[in-house]
Amino acid sequence: MNPFVRRPLATALVTALGLSACSQTPDETSGPTVEHNTPRKAVVYQMFTRLFGNTETANVPWGTKAQNGVGRFNDITDEALEGIKALGVSHVWYTGVLHHALVGDYTQYGISNDDPDVIKGRAGSPYAVKDYYSVNPDLAEDPANRMAEFRALVERSHQHGLKVIIDIVPNHIARDYQSLGKPEGVEDFGAADDTSVEYARDNNFYYVVGQPFKVPQWLDGYQPLGGESYPGVDGEFVENPAKWTGNGARSAQPHFHDWYETVKVNYGVRPDGSHDFPELPAEYAQLDVTEHYRFWQGKDVPDSWQKFRDIVLFWTEFGIDGFRYDMAEMVPVAFWSYLNSHIKQVNPDAFLLAEVYQPHLYRDYLHLGKMDYLYDKVDLYDTLKAIIQGRESTDAIVPIQAAKADIEHHMLHFLENHDEQRIASPDFAGKAENALPAMVLSATLSTAPTMLYFGQDVGEPGEGDAGFGKATRTTIFDYWGVPAHQRWMNDGAFDGGALTAEEKALRDYYIRLMQMVVSSPALMGEYAEIHSANASTAGYNGRLFSYLRWNDDQKLLVTANFDQNQSAGTALVVPAEQIAQWQLADGDHPMVDRLSGESLTLRVLDGKGQLALKLAPLQSRILELK
Repeated sequence: MNPFVRRPLATALVTALGLSACSQTPDETSGPTVEHNTPRKAVVYQMFTRLFGNTETANVPWGTKAQNGVGRFNDITDEALEGIKALGVSHVWYTGVLHHALVGDYTQYGISNDDPDVIKGRAGSPYAVKDYYSVNPDLAEDPANRMAEFRALVERSHQHGLKVIIDIVPNHIARDYQSLGKPEGVEDFGAADDTSVEYARDNNFYYVVGQPFKVPQWLDGYQPLGGESYPGVDGEFVENPAKWTGNGARSAQPHFHDWYETVKVNYGVRPDGSHDFPELPAEYAQLDVTEHYRFWQGKDVPDSWQKFRDIVLFWTEFGIDGFRYDMAEMVPVAFWSYLNSHIKQVNPDAFLLAEVYQPHLYRDYLHLGKMDYLYDKVDLYDTLKAIIQGRESTDAIVPIQAAKADIEHHMLHFLENHDEQRIASPDFAGKAENALPAMVLSATLSTAPTMLYFGQDVGEPGEGDAGFGKATRTTIFDYWGVPAHQRWMNDGAFDGGALTAEEKALRDYYIRLMQMVVSSPALMGEYAEIHSANASTAGYNGRLFSYLRWNDDQKLLVTANFDQNQSAGTALVVPAEQIAQWQLADGDHPMVDRLSGESLTLRVLDGKGQLALKLAPLQSRILELK
C-alpha cells in the first residue's frame, strides 16, 4: 500500500485530518524503503518495557504482579518489532531494563529483598538502579536466565534493523545498591567509601556524618503499598550514616517530595560546589571526540567516573547501541566528555541522548560534554503544548527555531515520554487528534530525531490512578495495563485487531506521516519559516504555522492549522527569497500533499509565490513540489 494515498475515512473529523480507519495492512509490517547511503532522520521509539507486552487488564490500584500482570522481554516478538518498525523507527529505547529496586521476592536467585519504605510504587522506579550489571528479573520468563533473555531481545531488535538504547542514570542509584552481575574485579558503589567524612573525592557518595537515615514523613495520606501489611513496611530503613538523597537533599530525613528512594553519586564536586577533578579547557568545545578522549588519557579522575565508564563499556560490548542519560545536567560537563569520548572510541556511531532542561546549558553539554542529542523540552515541547491548549500563539515557534539554528540537529523532538502527560489526557489535549498539527511540526521542523512513546500512535490517555502513579501519565512505578496499547497488541498478535475505528485511523496517520518523514531527503536539508511573511496575509492567523524544507532532491512546504474548530483559507505567500532559493520561474508549479494525496498549485509571479490554501480544523499539509 502506498502510505501517501488517501484511504476510506471513519468520521468527519477523521476526514478533515486525512486519517484512515482501515485495519492494519502489510505496510504496518514493513518499514520504509530508504537507500542505505541516504541520510535519514532518526526516529526513537520509547518503550516502557515492563508495560509493553502486558496483556492483563485488571488494573487494580497498588496491584501485585500476579493481579495486574507484567510484560517481559519475550513478549516483544518479531510481530511487535515489525509494528514498531512500521512507524519509521530506527532506535528503540528500552526503558526500565536495568535491575532496579522493586517489591518482590527473588531471594531464590540470590537477590536481596528491597525495602518498600524506600521504593516508589510496587514495581519500583526504573531510575533507582540496584545493579548496573544486570536486568530487572520481572522482565524474564526465567529470572535466572534474565541476561540471556535480554540479549536475545537485543539480537532480535538488530535483526529487524532497529538499534537499541537503554538508560544510564549517573546522578543517583538505589539506596541499597548490590550488584550480583558485576564482572570479576569490579567493586560496588560505596564499598570502599570513608563514611566518617561528608566528602572525599573518591567516595562514591556524600554522607550526613553521625546521623542515621530516616524514612520521610508521608504526606497527603500516602502509605507504602497503599497501606498493605507487607514485610519491611515498618517506617524504617537501615542506613548509617545517612547518604545525601538523589536530588541533592542533604538531610538525614529527606522530604516526601525528594528522590528519597535514591542516593546522590559523587563526581568530585565538593559540598561547596567547587571541583576536585581536572578541568576541561574551554577550547575543547571546538575539538572532536577523539581529541577529548586523548585529553583524558593519564588523567587522575574520581572513582565514580571510572565506575560509570566501566558500566557503559560493559553494555556497549553487550550490543547496546546507545544510551539515554537521566538528569544529565546534575552531573559535571567534564564527566560527560570523559564518558562519551570513551564510548565513541569503541562505537563511533553510538546514539547518546541526554535529559537537560536549562537552555543556557545546551551548548555546553553538546560541545564540551559531547552529547549527540538533548531533549527539546524547555522551548519547543512546552511551547507546542501551550499552543495546543490555546495558551500561546504559533508566533512563539519562530524565535525558538531561530535561537537554536546552530544546534537544531541535536535537539530531539517529542510530544510524549514517560515523564510527560499523555496527549489524550484531559490535562493536555483531551483528544489525541488535537495534537496532530504539533506532531507534524515536531517530526518535520528540523533535521533532529523525533521520539514517539509507546501507545502514542493509538491515543492512549493514561487514565486511572495505578497506586504511586497517577492519571494523565502512564505509570512507571506500578504493575499496570495500558488499554489502548493493549488493543493494538490484540493479545500478542500486534495487528491492531482490537483497536477502535478512531484508534486505527490515528495509527494509520502516524504510519503515513512517519514513513514519509524517514524517506524524505528534504527533511535532512534546509529550513526557512514563512510564517512571519504571512502575518498580514488575509485569512492567516496565530493558529497557523508554515515553513519550507528542501534540498537538491526535494522541496516541501509544510503548513498546519492548530485550531480545533475553525477552518482556514488564505492565499499563502512564499517570499521572493525562497522562490529564488528554489530556482522557480514564473508560472504554475504543481504540488502534491504527501498526507492526503491532493494536488495544489504554487503560482509564481514576478518572482514571488502564492498558494491558494484551505485547511480544515487540525489539518496539516506537507506539500511536495513536483
